[in-house]
Amino acid sequence: METNLLNHRKNSDTASAPGLLHDLGFEPFQVWAALLSALVWLLLCGGAVLFSPSAHAQQQVSSAGDSGVLQAYVQTLLHDQALPQPHDSKSSSPWRVEVVLGQLDPRLKLAPCDKVKAYVPNGMRLWGNTRVGLRCEQGAVRWNVFWPVSVKVWGQALVAANALRPGASLSMEDLRMAEVDLASHASPAVLRAQDVIGRTLVRQLQPGQSLRQEDVKARRWFAAGEMVRLTVKGSGFSVGAEGTALTAGDEGQCAKVRLDGGRVVCGDPVGSRQVEITL
Repeated sequence: METNLLNHRKNSDTASAPGLLHDLGFEPFQVWAALLSALVWLLLCGGAVLFSPSAHAQQQVSSAGDSGVLQAYVQTLLHDQALPQPHDSKSSSPWRVEVVLGQLDPRLKLAPCDKVKAYVPNGMRLWGNTRVGLRCEQGAVRWNVFWPVSVKVWGQALVAANALRPGASLSMEDLRMAEVDLASHASPAVLRAQDVIGRTLVRQLQPGQSLRQEDVKARRWFAAGEMVRLTVKGSGFSVGAEGTALTAGDEGQCAKVRLDGGRVVCGDPVGSRQVEITL
C-alpha cells in the first residue's frame, strides 16, 4: 500500500481527483458525492457575496427612481403631516380622513438618484385631489415629479332629504345630517341648517346628495345706494364707520363702500347692511 501511494505522488501532476479518491479506496458513488458537496459549498459562498448587505444597499440607491421606492417616500411624508380637522372645537364628531395614492405616469423614465425628498408644493393643501412633490437632490440627473394623491375627509354635513328642484325655497324638512366627503368638491359643504333655511336652491339635488354653498342662491344683504355699517377687525381691535354702498351686498362677493371722507373700500357683506373687513 505504501509503495502504491509513493508511486501515485510521483504521478500526481497527471492524476485526476476522481482517480485519486478511487485509489484511496473510495467507491464511485462516494467520489461523486464528495464532488457534489464541494460544488454546493462554492455556490453558497458565492451567493453570500452577491447578497451581502453592502450589495443590497447599493441596489436600493440605484433603484431610487423606481415607483415602489418613490411611493414609500410619499407615504412617509403623509404619515408625518397633520390630518385635516374641524376648525370648530365644538364639532359633534371628528373628521375621518382617508388618503388614496394615485400612480405616476408609467411613461416617466427617472434617472437613479442617491437622495430623494418628498414635499408638499407651495399653495397646495392635503385636501381633495392634490399632489405631493418628489425631487432628486443628489444624482447625476436632477428631476422633479408630482405624485397624485386624493385626500377624502368624511364629516357630518347637510344632505338632501328628498329630491329637490331648482327654485325651491329650502326648509328643515328638505334637509338632514349625514356623513359626506367634505373634500370631494371645490365648494364647501353646508354644515348648519340656519345658514340656508329660506334660501333658494339653484340646482337639482338627489336624496342623500351633499348640499354645497354654491347650490343655494347668494343672499343680498343690501342694495347699491343704501347706507351700511362698516366694521374693520384686526388683532385685538375693532373700528366702525358709516358709508354708502356703491354695489349690491351679495353674500360671498366683495361690496364697495364709500366712506364719509370719500375713500372707497371693499368688504364682505355679513348681514343686513353690515360689511366687514378683516386685517
